[in-house]
Formats: sequence, structure tokens, C-alpha cells
Amino acid sequence: MAMDTSGAAPPSGSGVTYTKVDASYFEERGLKRYAGVASLWALGVGAVISGHFSGWNFGFGTGGWGGMLVAGMIIAVMYLGLTLSIAEMSAALPHTGAAYSFARTAMGPWGGFFTGLCENVEYVVTPAVVVTFTAAYVSSIFGIDTAYSPLLWVLFYLIFLGLNVFGLELSFRVTMIVTLLSLAVLVFFDISALFHMDFSRWALNMGIGPDGAAVELPEGGGPWFPFGFEGVLATLPFAVWLFLAIEQLPLAAEESVDPTRDMPKAIHLGIATLILSAFMVVLLNPSIAGVGTFHLSTSLEPLLDGLRAMYGDSGVVLLGIVALTGLIASFHTILYAQGRQIYSLSRAGYFPRRLSVTHRTYKTPHVAMIIGSAVGLAIMMIVWFGNGGGGSEPDELGDDIIGTVLLNMAVCGAMFSYVAQAVSFILLRRNAPHIARPYRSPLGVAGAVLTILIALVTLGYQVKDPNFFKGVVWVFVWFGVATVYFALVGRHKLVLSPEEEFALSKGASEYRTH
Repeated sequence: MAMDTSGAAPPSGSGVTYTKVDASYFEERGLKRYAGVASLWALGVGAVISGHFSGWNFGFGTGGWGGMLVAGMIIAVMYLGLTLSIAEMSAALPHTGAAYSFARTAMGPWGGFFTGLCENVEYVVTPAVVVTFTAAYVSSIFGIDTAYSPLLWVLFYLIFLGLNVFGLELSFRVTMIVTLLSLAVLVFFDISALFHMDFSRWALNMGIGPDGAAVELPEGGGPWFPFGFEGVLATLPFAVWLFLAIEQLPLAAEESVDPTRDMPKAIHLGIATLILSAFMVVLLNPSIAGVGTFHLSTSLEPLLDGLRAMYGDSGVVLLGIVALTGLIASFHTILYAQGRQIYSLSRAGYFPRRLSVTHRTYKTPHVAMIIGSAVGLAIMMIVWFGNGGGGSEPDELGDDIIGTVLLNMAVCGAMFSYVAQAVSFILLRRNAPHIARPYRSPLGVAGAVLTILIALVTLGYQVKDPNFFKGVVWVFVWFGVATVYFALVGRHKLVLSPEEEFALSKGASEYRTH
């Protein structure tokens, strides 16, 4: 998709300057249309599904079983408000820029830049979180020393970068296969757990000791909310992991056959699938005899722990490989999102333009994916070796690099992004009622306001926890470096990409294509 900007002087304003480019600029950055409703649904669900295999369970350590359940319900409300708002905006502004595109039209180039930057943190760091969980599963299955984890990270990045780079059709086929396999594993797990569960004995086996720390109750029967309502709020950042990245779907707008029709449908189906799956895993995983909430609060492989408890250790390799499917699905699909997110900001000039060049044969943003992955790996290596190789006790939340830094960097970036997108929705409803909206959110402005409030509370509880505050600090460092680049360089080199032209025209006309 390209625009012809060669015949007119590019506009400027709001402290930014547009550079004149010819048609070849967009020809070097072309994308292909392929995805329908089913492919988009798989992309959205696949990006999130690893959060039902690992990560979410750390919330038991801050809220107990009841705290995790209620926190999950609150976060589900936030994501309903968010996804329905996004469904409306993505149908009205069907551009690859997604969050950046919405904010650019609603809040100008600086608003678009900061919103895109928030999402950039999320999509660069989230694959790093997922691949670390993946390496933990593989190490547990095959008995590999955790010292070799960095080699596993590099291996997984190379494999799934290849699948993403060498063809859009291949990427979506792999996404569909691994997403369906992941859901099949979860259905199998849920059905099996129904015959091995003892809710009161195991899900309620956590209490609170005299020092305020969690303690295991050998006979179960503990309180639903051992840490009270404060524990529910402290658990919100972990509950986000059950839904994080469903909002990536609009990034596929320019590779969708009919985004104005298909994007809202796919978003509806995706969030419904995830809410059902999230409820089942929160209820059943800790209820399995021999597992329990207390143990899962520090486990890196909760689903694998459940499978072992039900089927024993004899088939640990097979069970482990089965349990890997969700992690693989998310890693693959979030690498897709990472590439498109960097591509859109680069194509418009906010990031260095070279990053948006697409592969001559496969028309995939290979440069963006490679650079984004390299940055993610670099962050992992810095955190890993800066923490003495990930901590001497990998299963302890206090030392684990996922719990202390990476997961919370991803969630922090996401929360800022959600607030910005919800604000964009409200501003577009108020200031741009003339924009055609093929789909309208049934929750309207109220849904966006709920999203903002819950996201801010979640962010506040990240900042309050000294262990997780590190992740927030590093996000601000990221913001600082990128802002300096944009202020000194990027804002003087913007390009009339589809997102920019739509914003400058106030949505009065469709962007031109060759």
C-alpha cells in the first residue's frame, strides 16, 4: 500500500516537518493482503495464549486464589472496554499503525509518537518474556542447566524470525496451527483437571503468617482472600498476563483482506475465547491434587506441574512438549506484531526509516523484526547477567528475571498504551464524529473510561512494589532515549504515510493508494 506524495509540498506543523518522498519509497515498503476473520482471530488469541500457560500464576503470591480470580475479573472488564474501543477505531482507521495511528489522529504527532512508543516497549519486551518461559520449560523437560538459557533464547528467536520473515502466508498458517494446538492442549488439560481436582484442599492451601508472608496450609481450607482487598489490587499486574497482546490485532489491518468488516469480528471472537480460557485455568490449575495455589505462586511451568500431577513423570518429555505449544504460539505471533509496530512508526519517519523496508520477495518487514528481536535479546542478556545469571534459585519470584524486570516492563508499557488508546477513543468520539465508523463500541465512552481507571490502578500497584519498580524505571529510560531521538531527529523527517495523511485530513478523505 502506498501513496503518491511527489506532487505536493509536504505540510508541517505541531513542531514537526514532513519530507517529500516519491512512489519508490512506498514500493520498498509494500505489504500483502491475506488475513480473514479466522486468521485474525488466531493472531489475537495466539499472541495471548502463553499467558494461560505461564506467568499469570505469580499473582497467587500477592492475592491468593480469590485475589487472583477477582483481579482477573477486573482486568477482563478493562480488556472488554479496551478491545471494543479498538474494534471501533480499527474499522474507522484501518492502518498498520494501530495504537500510534489512533493517537496520531486524536492527539497530533507527539501524542502518536508517545503512544507508539508505549506499544513499542510492550512488543519488544513481551517476546523476551515469553521466550524466557519457553527456555524454562525446555530446561525442565530435558534437564538442561539454566546456565545455557541464553543459547536457547537465541535459538528460538532464529527459528521463529525465519518463519515470520519468509512469507506472510507461512506466518499465518503457523499461527493458526499453533493457536489451535494450544487451545486443544488447554481443553485437554481442563477436562483432565475436572477428574483430579479438590478445590478446598488445594486451591485454598495458602494462608498468611504472623510476618504477613504467605504460608502453606497442609490441609487446605484457607481463606479465599488471604491478603484482603489490597491483595486483589496488588495482583492486577499479573492478571494482565491472561490477556496481554490481544490489542495487537489492528497491526494486521493492511494485511487483512477486509479490515473494516473482519477486524471487529475477530476482536470479539478473540476476547470471548480468552475470557473463557482464563477462567478455566485460574479455577482448575491450582485445584489439581498435588499442585495447589501455594506451589504455583512461584512456578515457572504451572501447566506442566498440573500435567505431571495428573499423569506422573513417566511421560514428562511428551507432556512438556505439549505444554510448550502455548508459549510457541505467543512467541511467534508477538514477533509478527513487533515487526508491524516498528514498521509503521519507521514508515512514517518517527523511527529511522530504514527499519520499514520490506523483503523484496516476501513483502514482510524483516528489518523491523530483526532489529526489534536484537533489542529484546540485548535487554534479556543485560538483565540476566546483571542478575548473576538469572538468580541462584530460578523458581524464586524475588530472583527470577521474569518476575522482577521483564514481565513488568511489558505490562508497564501496555498500561500506558491502553490509557493513551482509551483517551484517543474518547477524543475521536468527541472531536471527529464525522469519521465513518462501520462498527461502534456498545460500551462507548464508559468502556474507555473504565479502561483508563483500571490501567492506572494497575500501573500504580506496579510502582508500589519495590521488586517490580525496576521494570517501570527501565521503561522510563527507554522513553527518555527515544524521546531525545524524536525531538532532535525524527520529528524533522516525517513522511506522509497512510496514518499521517488520514490524520492531517482529519479523516475527511481516504488515503490514496497506487
